[in-house]
Amino acid sequence: MEPTIRIKGFESEWSKQKAQEIFKTYDDRNHPELPVLSACQDIRGMAPRSTSGYDIFHDKANEVTYKRVLPGQFVIHLRSFQGGFAHSAIEGICSPAYTVFEFKNKDEHDDYYWKHVLRSRAFIERLPLITYGIRDGRSISFNEFSDLAFSFPEKSEQSAIASFLKKMYDQIENTEKKIKSLRQMRVASLQAMFPQKGATKPQIRFKGFEDKWVTGKLSKFATRIMRKNKNLETTLPITISAAEGLVAQDSFFNNIVASSNLRGYYLMKKGEFAYNKSYSSNYPFGAVKRLEKYDMGALSTLYIVFTLNENISSDYIVHFFDTSLWHNEVAMRAAEGARNHGLLNIGAEDFLDINIVYPNSIKEQNMIANYFSTLDKQISLEEQKFESLKRIKSACLDKMFV
Repeated sequence: MEPTIRIKGFESEWSKQKAQEIFKTYDDRNHPELPVLSACQDIRGMAPRSTSGYDIFHDKANEVTYKRVLPGQFVIHLRSFQGGFAHSAIEGICSPAYTVFEFKNKDEHDDYYWKHVLRSRAFIERLPLITYGIRDGRSISFNEFSDLAFSFPEKSEQSAIASFLKKMYDQIENTEKKIKSLRQMRVASLQAMFPQKGATKPQIRFKGFEDKWVTGKLSKFATRIMRKNKNLETTLPITISAAEGLVAQDSFFNNIVASSNLRGYYLMKKGEFAYNKSYSSNYPFGAVKRLEKYDMGALSTLYIVFTLNENISSDYIVHFFDTSLWHNEVAMRAAEGARNHGLLNIGAEDFLDINIVYPNSIKEQNMIANYFSTLDKQISLEEQKFESLKRIKSACLDKMFV
């Protein structure tokens, strides 16, 4: 039996052996100087207790009973509710409740390849009668494991598969780091490119602009919209996601939660803004978003909807509301202690009365907006790449093992 996907250049038939022909147990104790390891629930395998995600009981006085684990060895671990197999890339000691095992002939096998074999869906699906975890009263033992048969290639192909997977994990890790770095850059840029409390100019500015920024009422540029969807101009109910903006309810909630009668909802058009008074730990004063994904949408009247005139850059306002510079303005106008059912108690008139800060030059406003729009696109592209790599990884893990 061979996998669906193979590394190019390898065509030889795979071998088939029982686990007891491939592995043997290893039991070495009396090494209290080594770090205590726990079996992680992710790809790290075995890790020091402080970074493992959960701890195993550690009695310093009985440390001598702990089992030694060497790099490249495996354990059957039963301490977590999931249980299962783990691989160690470092030396340490583990609970005596774990079974440590290794290859009978290390020269014939690649431990990184087998690390993935024992985590692959193809292998896990072969254990329908074994329930992982002490919570369910049964965990796999080495004796049960020993009788299971495995199909596997010669070591050169094992190493080629391992190398491919390492590169895949490196790509995923590097992409994740890049996303984190870009997000940190965005946060720092919001701090540096908008004047902070008490300042009249930002710390960082585009060349050619030196004037002080202006403070003015949002109502100077904004007009409230209260048009209803009475003629059912749209049948698309939308909602505000603080992270994704104005989105269709069925994609955000996985179903439609709006009233079946959308005639009483606001009719929003592309380019208009809505303020969601719902607050959360990450958005303590709600969120303001612009409708961008659809030409029209029906929005609950719990939201405050407004449009902007041509005297200010709409794109600039999108990113201004990503800052916290307007939070105190809302806090001063919301009734003291009057947060009810997750909503801030602030009316439309009071919200439009908040002060905003902005540069007088529309050109500077647009340059700031373009900077953040470009940064957001970079983040979005990296996030798409990250999700694509994870899907490829998942498919490879499913199809490269049998």
